[in-house]
Amino acid sequence: MQVKATLLCLVTALATNVALAYDWQALPDKAPEPADNPTTPEKVELGRMLYFDPRMSETGTVSCNSCHNLMLGGDDNRDFSMGVHGKTGGRSAPTVWNSAFASTQFWDGRAASLEDQAKGPVVNPVEMGMKDLDAALDRVRAIPGYKPYFVRAFGDKDPITVDNAARAVAAFERTMITPNSPYDRFVKGDKKALSASQQRGMQAFNEVGCTSCHSGAAFNGPTLPIGQGFFMKFPTFADNDYVARYDLLKDKGRFAVTAKDADKYLFKVPTLRNIALTAPYFHNGSVATLDEAVRVMAKVQLNKDLSDAQVKDIVAFLNGLTGEFPELAMPRLPATSGWTFNKR
Repeated sequence: MQVKATLLCLVTALATNVALAYDWQALPDKAPEPADNPTTPEKVELGRMLYFDPRMSETGTVSCNSCHNLMLGGDDNRDFSMGVHGKTGGRSAPTVWNSAFASTQFWDGRAASLEDQAKGPVVNPVEMGMKDLDAALDRVRAIPGYKPYFVRAFGDKDPITVDNAARAVAAFERTMITPNSPYDRFVKGDKKALSASQQRGMQAFNEVGCTSCHSGAAFNGPTLPIGQGFFMKFPTFADNDYVARYDLLKDKGRFAVTAKDADKYLFKVPTLRNIALTAPYFHNGSVATLDEAVRVMAKVQLNKDLSDAQVKDIVAFLNGLTGEFPELAMPRLPATSGWTFNKR
């Protein structure tokens, strides 16, 4: 019995050491920020208001939080999000949690920064539906209670601008990070933070080849300069049943932005942080469960068929990427006292 126990300890230690041999990285406690938009409490406060304010949409019904719900996993758990007039787009909303660790935004990387990304949905006809950004800011200007917040964040010289509104929302989003997951505690030295199954899954995640794309602290690829995206072809291997079953060739990815043949089916590698909370999966929200998503990824990206045991352990490991969410208070929005945009 003593020999068996000793061997078991040696095998466990070996597995742990091999797992740690890969450059596993913990998520930083603070997100990076650009030099031209340092994060301040005043910007964060204003950005939180704008993020939750549906009055920036044509119908007054859709806010950033409608599709990127911070009370959930940072998305809306739908295949396609619903915007103004009940319209839906063709891609699943990516999570906003930890988006500050991405070097480009949107599935196709068309926005170089969080500041750029914040402007897009406001004028998208399927999302918030405003005719242009100036029309959206005219609404902000018409609400007297907003001006003091803009002044505190940006000074009193023409503070209510499109760029300042985007800077405020981006500053708020940079506080939406989830460090100190069981995985983070494990790589920092707490060997009990991950279960035996999660540690096996961590090892399998690396050995199967998942880390070739999902690397780095956010599991979204290497750290790159802002504006330089990390893209991968999806699907890479199309000769399998999953491609037709989940309609993976319908969306041509980054090609829609660049019109370059080389960019067909290229998508930004998404973060795996809090992945257990963001079903359904993939850019088209076609896969309902995490275990099925693991099987599909192994086949269409690595041309590998995983055993049930491998899938179970990898899913367990991915559950260990759920971090600690910051305490978030809902903002009190400046009022439109005695009138409304929809009936003026």
